[in-house]
Amino acid sequence: MNIAIDVSPIQTGHKARGIGVYTKELVEALQTYGKKHTFQLVQQGQDIPTDADIIHYPYFDPFLQTLPIVKPKPTIVTVHDLIPLVFPDKFPKGVRGTVTWQIQKTSLKGCRRIITDSQNSKKDIHKIIGFDLNKIDVIPLAPSPIFRPIKDTSVLLSVRKKYYLPKDYFLYVGDVNWNKNILGLLKAFAKAVHGKTPQISLVLVGSAFLHRDLKEVIEINRLIETLGIHDAIVRPGFVPEEDLVSIYTMATCLVQPSWYEGFGFPVLEAMASGCPVITSDSSSLSEIAGPAFCVKPNDIEGIAYAMHDMLRTSREQRKKNIQSGLTWSSQFSWQRVARETIQSYERVVS
Repeated sequence: MNIAIDVSPIQTGHKARGIGVYTKELVEALQTYGKKHTFQLVQQGQDIPTDADIIHYPYFDPFLQTLPIVKPKPTIVTVHDLIPLVFPDKFPKGVRGTVTWQIQKTSLKGCRRIITDSQNSKKDIHKIIGFDLNKIDVIPLAPSPIFRPIKDTSVLLSVRKKYYLPKDYFLYVGDVNWNKNILGLLKAFAKAVHGKTPQISLVLVGSAFLHRDLKEVIEINRLIETLGIHDAIVRPGFVPEEDLVSIYTMATCLVQPSWYEGFGFPVLEAMASGCPVITSDSSSLSEIAGPAFCVKPNDIEGIAYAMHDMLRTSREQRKKNIQSGLTWSSQFSWQRVARETIQSYERVVS
């Protein structure tokens, strides 16, 4: 089978975000584990190869025209989530967005199959678009193989110095969108460390935290000042994977109390790097949380308790937590993603 794959996300601003990571890892995995097939990489605006059996668009945006209306080849698309449509009041689309969504929705209905990351997203896709459940394949993603516990102390020390990291810190990795619940995280952090000596920090990894003109960042910075935790917040900005793995390894734990996620890469990346995790028992996160300490995203006291509990965990219990995370995350592999994606391709042409 000859499969054309649109790799536009790797060439755009999505390169360092979840969509870009997914596209890059998927292509590499398919080329490694799908040697019976041929893969041709294309970008938006390019003609689809005439000898392609199918075309795969590994990215869907409801408010940008990422899918063509006319489909010269059987088409499969990955819809990671429809969060802006699940919470329309939090993600206003405007007139142009409303029109584009109708075009995208119509185009999506013309696809042969949809791939998505979680059972939760599958339900949303069926409910919002009306797409046949039997034609939606759930394929959980996986952390990159680069994420594993770093034991070389010189590497860890180098990364600590490079990003001015404190000795002890809670960690968040991601964007600043409403669904990430950054405000809830900050409130819980302030409660968890109130009066604690020596003070523990909160490291917020992500380029968006440095964009001070963003509405979300203005709100975040205002709350940080109100809570009086400015000196405990570290914002290293964008961090490449080769450094991020060390930041995970050194963290007290990752805290990901999102309201809603399509998947949640950082949860598995942290576990694979030997970092305990606190995350929400909601949306797709409940499907990948495994041994993580699960909390309700609206329960500030509960999140704070979980963070405080992590600080009191004995060395022996921490080792058990880390080992449980390593075991759980190991079942999520890109070899599995490639195998199940090829199975989806085969269903398209069968």
